[in-house]
Amino acid sequence: MNSPAAVTPPAPDWPSTALGDQAHWPPSLRLAVDIMLNSPQAMLLMWGEQHIMVYNPAYAELIGLPGLHAPGAQVPSVQPAAWSWNSGAIAEARAGHSLAYRGCSLPVCRNGGIEQQALDLYYTPVRVDSGVAGILCTLTPSAVAPLAAGGAPLRLLVVEDNADARYLVCETLRALGHEVEAVASGEEALPQLASQTFDVLFTDVSLPGISGVELARRALAQRPQLALMFASGYGDELTRRLEFPARSLQKPYDIEQLQVMLEQIAAEQTAR
Repeated sequence: MNSPAAVTPPAPDWPSTALGDQAHWPPSLRLAVDIMLNSPQAMLLMWGEQHIMVYNPAYAELIGLPGLHAPGAQVPSVQPAAWSWNSGAIAEARAGHSLAYRGCSLPVCRNGGIEQQALDLYYTPVRVDSGVAGILCTLTPSAVAPLAAGGAPLRLLVVEDNADARYLVCETLRALGHEVEAVASGEEALPQLASQTFDVLFTDVSLPGISGVELARRALAQRPQLALMFASGYGDELTRRLEFPARSLQKPYDIEQLQVMLEQIAAEQTAR
């Protein structure tokens, strides 16, 4: 019985890319690129202080953007979503930590438009003698399911001053089947809370002007049945000893944590 013939893809023209001739690469870069280009999993590598991006055909197919052809190996004008979605995740990987995030909602190109897709992201530091020189990200479709059929969607007011983070959490919540309004400050949130009915206030703790905690106090005075969720990148110091019930997520959080918390809130409201 004849063995199937091995398929050897054509070697990229590395000297014409930002990475330059392979002869000058450190061994860890050569190994990471060899693994990436020979893998059926979507992989994306950020290398060096210039943020040179290298990716395999599986990544180009997953993201679906026109003109995205492996191996890339250029400094992008716009950061890929796997890098821009969470600066904290990238900082942790740069510090040498391997990380996994489940069910992150990232934009992909489908049917001539942009859609959100739930992906699991795995970040692995790539080291040289002087420290971490690159980060390898593996992307796989997530098994996290959207809102269960028959489950009632929640109506949320999101308060987040960072525009990128606000967009990401709103798109994630909509992908889970919920209704969302969003503002950038507590001062903008109060009129919304007074004029509209929400099930959940989901606010960052650290906001310019009125803090998230003070906003929650004022919101409860208006709407005592309102469920409260906090997001914080600075631990739970400000939310640990509150005089009112609230849930808290530590940034960066993943979609599974968010989904579980929302399911708990929905169950409580149904039981009332």
